[in-house]
Amino acid sequence: MAVKTETIEIDWETARTLQERAAKRTSVSQIVSELASADDDPPESDLSALAELERRWKSVQSGGRTISHDKVVGWLESWGTPKFRPWPKS
Repeated sequence: MAVKTETIEIDWETARTLQERAAKRTSVSQIVSELASADDDPPESDLSALAELERRWKSVQSGGRTISHDKVVGWLESWGTPKFRPWPKS
């Protein structure tokens, strides 16, 4: 029986990752086939994280506390320097 195939384009790093994983298990086409036929419902942990993000976004939209971009950039730039301090607790 002839199998109909389709060629898709992916970036080099993704192709390399698929090839490495396939070498340990099966083939790239088998891995992609498994992914394509996987259940589309996200795991419960993903749903919980999404619900938390939604809750936080609604808080911001309703005037909740936010932190300025400049303050976050300054804190990130302090990483790995003597000036670094953990983010202050709210």
